[in-house]
Parts: sequence; structure tokens; C-alpha cells
Amino acid sequence: MALQEVYRQVILDHYRNPRHRQPLSDADASSEGANPLCGDEVKVQLQLREGRVNAISVTGKGCSISQSSASLMGEAVSGHPISEVLGLSDRFQGLMQVPPDSSENGYADLGDLIALAGVRRYPVRIKCATLPWITLEQALENS
Repeated sequence: MALQEVYRQVILDHYRNPRHRQPLSDADASSEGANPLCGDEVKVQLQLREGRVNAISVTGKGCSISQSSASLMGEAVSGHPISEVLGLSDRFQGLMQVPPDSSENGYADLGDLIALAGVRRYPVRIKCATLPWITLEQALENS
């Protein structure tokens, strides 16, 4: 139970104090995504340099899950090579497809992103958690 409380605190911290919210004036790629079921909206802007995500901006509005996922994503991908970013996106979205009662031990490499694993218990909320990641991938495709 204590671990679930830690996860809850991570999610709430990223919701209340979102990271990477400053819009980029010199973005190389961007995309917007929406989840009409929940009302979530996300805009991802990327500054790409030498095959890396040099800077990221994730803005929008919505539920605590989508907004904390966006903030956690920004922290996880900033400064990393695009190939790693795409791999991380695949891993995170894969975690969201694992049955809710399964162990997350195979996903320890996700760091703080593992805090969102509890979302799997509520299938309608998985889209909230994955929306920023899908929008990130679309922005990379548009670059």
C-alpha cells in the first residue's frame, strides 16, 4: 500500500507542478491530440538537434492522468536520442496493455513513469495516459 501512495504522490506532483509547459518559439515539430471522452487536450512541440529531442513543450488541459503523463513524458524524453524516445514510448504504451494484476517488474526501466501503471485498472482512462505519447509520436512523424 505504501508504494501506491508514492505513485499517487508522483502523479499529483506532476499534475500540480507540470514540467516542460513553456511553449517553444523555435519548434521543429509539433502535434495536437485530444481525447473527446475525457476532454483532454495536449499539444507537443519539439526542438530537434542532431537526432535528439533537445527541448520539449507539452501544454494542454485535462484530467490529472493526462496532464501528469504529459509532464512525466517531458521529463523522460528531454535530451534523449529520437530512437530512445520512440523505444520509451513503445515501452510505456506496452505497460498500459499489460493486465492490471500483472507485475510491473519488467518495466523498472521506465522510472517514475511506472507511477501510471495503476491506470490499467480503469481501461477507459488508458487513453488519458497514452494521449501525450501518441501526440509525441505524431510530432516526430511530422518532423
